[in-house]
Amino acid sequence: MDSKIDEKHVESQSFEHLEKNDDYKRDVLANPDHLNEAFEGENQEHAQGMVDAVKTHPMACFWAFVFSFTIVMESFDMFLNGNFVALSYFARHFGVLISTGPDKYAIETKWQSALFQSGQCGAFVGVFLAGPITNRIGYRWTTILGLVLMNATIFISFFADSLALLTVGQALEGVPWGLFIANSPAYASEVVPLVLRGACTATLQMSWSIGGIIVAAVTYSYNQQQNEWAWRMPLALQWIFPTPLLVLIFFAPESPWWLVRKGKRDQALRSIERLGAKTKSSAQDKLAMIERTVEIERKMGGNPSLLDLFRGTDARRTIIICLMYASQNFAGNLIANQATYFFEQAGMSTNFSFQLGLINSCLGLVANISAWFLTSWFGRRTIYLWGTAVNITFLMILGVCASVAQNQATNYAQAVLGILISFVYAGAMGPISYTIIAETSSVRLRALSTGVGRAAYYVAEIPMIFLASWLLNPTGGNVAGRCGYVWGSTAVVCWIGAYFFLPELKHRSYREIDILFHRRVPARQFKTTVIDVKDNE
Repeated sequence: MDSKIDEKHVESQSFEHLEKNDDYKRDVLANPDHLNEAFEGENQEHAQGMVDAVKTHPMACFWAFVFSFTIVMESFDMFLNGNFVALSYFARHFGVLISTGPDKYAIETKWQSALFQSGQCGAFVGVFLAGPITNRIGYRWTTILGLVLMNATIFISFFADSLALLTVGQALEGVPWGLFIANSPAYASEVVPLVLRGACTATLQMSWSIGGIIVAAVTYSYNQQQNEWAWRMPLALQWIFPTPLLVLIFFAPESPWWLVRKGKRDQALRSIERLGAKTKSSAQDKLAMIERTVEIERKMGGNPSLLDLFRGTDARRTIIICLMYASQNFAGNLIANQATYFFEQAGMSTNFSFQLGLINSCLGLVANISAWFLTSWFGRRTIYLWGTAVNITFLMILGVCASVAQNQATNYAQAVLGILISFVYAGAMGPISYTIIAETSSVRLRALSTGVGRAAYYVAEIPMIFLASWLLNPTGGNVAGRCGYVWGSTAVVCWIGAYFFLPELKHRSYREIDILFHRRVPARQFKTTVIDVKDNE
């Protein structure tokens, strides 16, 4: 923008915008009145309490939850595959005989891993598509596109009659999962007030638990059915999610941050009002705050690209996001995802294992709800470090229980420890990871960084799924609870990395977070560093 346009803009103090290459180009930082509105908007965000924010922004919470609920579909399939290998008819139909006794069949490790990994491979593709698509058409239409694809790809899995075709179906279903998991935390973090960011982004882990509960209940109901509907019916139930969500999201407001980045100021203002602004004045203040942050980031970059994620201070932010996503696979999560199969290998009967799987999923939901309160009481860094430390302890005790002479008491001890590990993960590291990921990325690169971060999750998860399957499978390592030594050791690495590199972002606006990273503040000093409301770095 040349100086003449800047001068004319300041003199008229108008709100007209210029569009070029789909970016918002008006120099909002040159208008003192506009800056005062931005200061007021940010001060209001900091001053607002959680209860007041919920009362004034119920629709923002609702839409954040709706977008987060799309994660149920990935969760559903992940838990479903974990339960399929424990279904007696599925094992007999697709597996190999491992003893002369009745129902002693198992899915070979290679196919078990393929079922677990295929969806993640598809999602790996999806998360890389999510960033460019979202930058172009927005969170709303990208999610609608994913839901349409989800409806179509379920047909392949449902009608599959071989492990190979079922694997292909899962891989294709994974592509829309990638769109959902990349967009949901970003959208949720952008539509709710600052004080609700932690609780609303933590809802993503709750969606995982809801998917797990549905799967556990359905597979428990069908686990003794000795025909193909024992596994086809759970697959068919995937169709209950996409269409209702598609209809709801069609009426959802687009993220005002995305609209401002695209120069659509009037639409952004309407979106803010729909999300719960108290008055027209407060909506204008919030819009000014968003415009200010977007303009600061625009001056630091330009049109967002994947290469920007690895330049300057954004590289540090990308590394934190990738490490947080990847670490979800190393502190007990894989035990939770294969809970029913883990209980079987710990010595429980098949029917009781499915009962325990349902109990485990329900307790996970309780843990997720408790995370809403934890995020308001404690910092992100505190929750992550203490949660990981507790799970390291439980994982090592699990390994010890599985190493001594086995009897009914040790079997039950392993099952209880498996439930405790899943509970701690669902209440601490799982939900807080999504909060950290959503807050760490810059607004300009959010759609890209959450996608690349999730890709790092799949890069870590795919080999770890193979390892987890091999460790538990009777045709593989057959170590049962001794896998606690493995995941306890990897969790120690996660704890050390978080202690030195994970910053505290609670109660920080996106502008303040940008400045903290721009100043290269050490991670352990983020909490105590003071940022003035007038700083425009």
